[in-house]
Amino acid sequence: MTLTLGGRGRDNDTAISWAGRTLTYAELDAAVEQWPHLPVHDARFHDASALELPDALICVFAAARQGSAVRVEDPAARPERPAHIDPDAFLLVATSGSTGRPKPLARTVASWVDSFPEFTDISGIRPTDTVLITGPLHATMHLFAAVHALWLGACVTDDPAQATAVHAVPAVLRDVLRRMPHARIAVAAGAGLDDAAAQTISAQDVRLVEYYGSAELSLVAARVVGEQSSLRLLRDVDARTEDGHLFVRSPYAALGARDWFGVGDLAELNGSELLVHGRGDAAINVGGTTVIAEDVESILTGLDGVRAAAAIGIPHAVLGETVSAVIELDGTRDLDLVRADARAIMAKEALPRRWTVVQQLPRTASGKISRRALL
Repeated sequence: MTLTLGGRGRDNDTAISWAGRTLTYAELDAAVEQWPHLPVHDARFHDASALELPDALICVFAAARQGSAVRVEDPAARPERPAHIDPDAFLLVATSGSTGRPKPLARTVASWVDSFPEFTDISGIRPTDTVLITGPLHATMHLFAAVHALWLGACVTDDPAQATAVHAVPAVLRDVLRRMPHARIAVAAGAGLDDAAAQTISAQDVRLVEYYGSAELSLVAARVVGEQSSLRLLRDVDARTEDGHLFVRSPYAALGARDWFGVGDLAELNGSELLVHGRGDAAINVGGTTVIAEDVESILTGLDGVRAAAAIGIPHAVLGETVSAVIELDGTRDLDLVRADARAIMAKEALPRRWTVVQQLPRTASGKISRRALL
C-alpha cells in the first residue's frame, strides 16, 4: 500500500482549509506534483517542519510520491542523525529528548499507511469529515491525524467551527469540543484518558475513541468509549508483559524498533485486551511527550552545586504531568543559579516546574534514590 491522496472523483472538494487558505483536492494534487524533487527534503531546501501546515503536508505527500525522505522535526530541537539514511525511510521524525537532543526515528510509508484502514474503521472518520489539527506536525500524533485525513479524502482544518472530528490529548479535547458545534468524533491520544474526561466528552454526544501508542510504535491498541471497556490490540500487533512492563512487536513500528520494544509502561494483558496502568516511575508523560526520569536526574546531578537529584511526575490539569525535581545541594551554589543552568541546557518538557531542596534524599537499601518515597 502506498501513500496517496484521497478524494478521487471529488477534485473540487476542499482538502485543506487553514488560516484563510483553501486548497481543493485538485489543487493539492497539482501542488504535490509540482514540488521539487529531492532525495531528502530538509532545512536547506523545503523542510516540512519549517513551512506553514498546507505546504508542510504538500511536502510530505510529495516525498512519498517521489520515494524520498522528509524531515518533520521541531526546528528548535533537531536530533542528530547518521549520515546514511535508510533507503526505506520516508518520515524522519523524533522523540523528545531531555537535553534538547531528541532521538531520531525513521518510518517507512507502510508503517503508517498499513494501519490506516483499521484506524478508519475504529475511529469512524469518513471522507466527508473535516478534521481539526490541534498542534504542530512535528508531534507525531498531529502529523498522523493530518496524513490519515488526506489519505482518506477528508478535509484538514484549524477552525473548530468547521470541524466534525478532532485528535488531541484529553485535556485539549475537553476545551476544544466546546468550540466545535458540528463535532461528531473525538480521538483521544498522547495521554491516558481518565474517567472524568471520558464522561465529560461522552456527554457531548460525540463518538469518543481512545488509542494507545508511541512515537516508536504508532498505533498499538484502541477502543470506542462506551462500546469497549478496555483498549484492544490492533489485529497485527503482538504484546507481552515482563515484570509488569509492556513490550510490543508491531508492523507499524519505526525502523529499528520492529523487534520486541519496551514501551516503559506498566500494563496488564488479557488476550487482546490491554489495561495500561501508566508510566513506571522512570518515565513522566508531559503533554504526550515522554520524559525519562533518569535522563533528567543525570543532567541535574551534572550541574555545579548539585549533590544528588530525583525527578518525579506531578499531575497537571492540562499537560497530564509535569516534572518536579527534589535535589540535594552541596553548599557551593544556591538554587537560583542551579535553575538558571538547567534552563540553559534542558528541553522545556523535561525542565522541572517545581524544585524542592532537601538535606538528604530517600534511598533504597542498595543506595539508589527511592522516587516512590517522594510521591
